[in-house]
Amino acid sequence: MDYPGNLFVVAAPSGAGKSSLVKALLELDAHLAVSVSHTTRPPRGQEVDGREYHFVAEPVFRDMIAKGAFFEWAEVHGNLYGTSRLAIEKRLQDGEDVVLEIDWQGALQIKKLFPNATLIFILPPSWDELLQRLHRRGEDAPEVIETRMANAREEVAQARHFDYVVINAVFETALFDLKAIVHAQRLKYGRQRRSKAAVFQALHLD
Repeated sequence: MDYPGNLFVVAAPSGAGKSSLVKALLELDAHLAVSVSHTTRPPRGQEVDGREYHFVAEPVFRDMIAKGAFFEWAEVHGNLYGTSRLAIEKRLQDGEDVVLEIDWQGALQIKKLFPNATLIFILPPSWDELLQRLHRRGEDAPEVIETRMANAREEVAQARHFDYVVINAVFETALFDLKAIVHAQRLKYGRQRRSKAAVFQALHLD
C-alpha cells in the first residue's frame, strides 16, 4: 500500500555513526518521527526504555514474533531486533514521515513490504576509522569489537541494495547529505500531489 507518509530506513555497520546522524536529523526536522524498535539486548550507557529501544526479554520478543507483531525482525550480534507493525502503519496512514534505524536484513525485508520505502546506508570512510570509532566508544570488550568488525564486512557489502549511500567522514557533511535525501523524497511528484492536493487540483493535474 502507498501510504501518505514517507518511510526512511537507515542501516549501517556498528560504529558508522547511524544513531548520531538520525538523532541530529530528528532535531532539525520536526516533520520526521522515529520509530522505536524492540530489542532483547540490554540498554547501553544513557539509553532509556521507550526512547532508543523498547527493551524486552527474549520470551516476550518470541511471543510477539508468533503473534505477527513485527514488520521485520532479525538476530544481530546475538540479540533480537524487531519493528512494530502497528506503530509504523498508523503513522504512515496519518501522513507522518517515519525514520527507522535497523540492520540491513530488516531494511531489505521492509523494502519488500513497502516498495516505496527509501533505503539509506551509512558507510564509514575506511576500515581503520571504523575500528577507531568502536574503540573510542568504549562500550565493548576487545573480542566484541573484533566480532563487530568481522560482521561489518558482510554488512557493508549490502550497501549496493540500498537507494542511497551516505559516507560519514565529516559528520556535518553526512548530516547535510541525509537531510538532502529526505527533502528530495518529499518533492517527488506523487508525494507532492498528496501533500499539496489543492494546488494540483487548481492546476488540473491528476
